Amino acid sequence: MIGYVCIGTNDLRSAARFYDELLAVLGAKRNGETERYISWGLTPDGISLLLIKPHNGQPATAGNGNMTALAASSTAQVDAVYRKAIALGGKDEGPPGARSETFYAAFFRDPEGNKLSAYYSPP
Repeated sequence: MIGYVCIGTNDLRSAARFYDELLAVLGAKRNGETERYISWGLTPDGISLLLIKPHNGQPATAGNGNMTALAASSTAQVDAVYRKAIALGGKDEGPPGARSETFYAAFFRDPEGNKLSAYYSPP
């Protein structure tokens, strides 16, 4: 159902360095770029995450209650994504751990305050 998710930024190039390294842990690569946005995905035509400067020209702000969840293939990958986010200047919002019997997740914010999660839920 989801085609892409947009995360606002005020400094596209700086924020892109964070996401290049973070999303590489999940195997994602850049799949599109203009002067206004950069996108990443696992496949060229699959779901994408876009880092974007707001169209209205106003400053990007982190939304209260908004969160982008990144699907991982294992608990170890959740741990790796979380460690990478923190190493790149992200802020802890909840370390990796089991949230239920079938849901393992970690929560963090990017350097601009956008909240993200890495999660694993076995089939």
